[in-house]
Amino acid sequence: MKKLLFVLLMSGIVATGFSQQKIKLGHLNSNDLLEAMPEKANAQKSLQDYSKQLEDQLVAMQDELEKKYNEYLEKKDTYTDLIKKNKEEELTSLQQRIQTFQSNAQQDLQKKEQELLKPIIDKAKKAIEDVSKENGYTYIFDSGTGSLLYYPKDSDDILPLVKKKLGIN
Repeated sequence: MKKLLFVLLMSGIVATGFSQQKIKLGHLNSNDLLEAMPEKANAQKSLQDYSKQLEDQLVAMQDELEKKYNEYLEKKDTYTDLIKKNKEEELTSLQQRIQTFQSNAQQDLQKKEQELLKPIIDKAKKAIEDVSKENGYTYIFDSGTGSLLYYPKDSDDILPLVKKKLGIN
């Protein structure tokens, strides 16, 4: 009986010891990591080149508008009402095209930046995950942004519990 009690007690201690995982925390600054990656400099250069192309196009459009506007101002007194109206519509249309181009260029530049940085960020995330697993880290925090970079996929997500506590369905 004492042996059975001892075996049960020891198996409980062993099971408890195995169920409690050691937590190992780590941190890094993701901004410093990205800046240190050679791919980042190449992506930045590509983005600057792309931005310069868009800027050159915008400057050309603005120069065209300015030229046509100055021409309109110089000759507006000689234009008939119909030609004057046509020139004004042309100037308005060109100005609207410039505004549309600016808006689209800004969006396109952001899209290009995301497109260029995504493979670099993915590579960094993979390296962080690999290093975390290889070295037994449970959680890795980003000291640059204050966010969590790595955590075990089987860890508990307490969102449903917090939502329940707040009365959110």
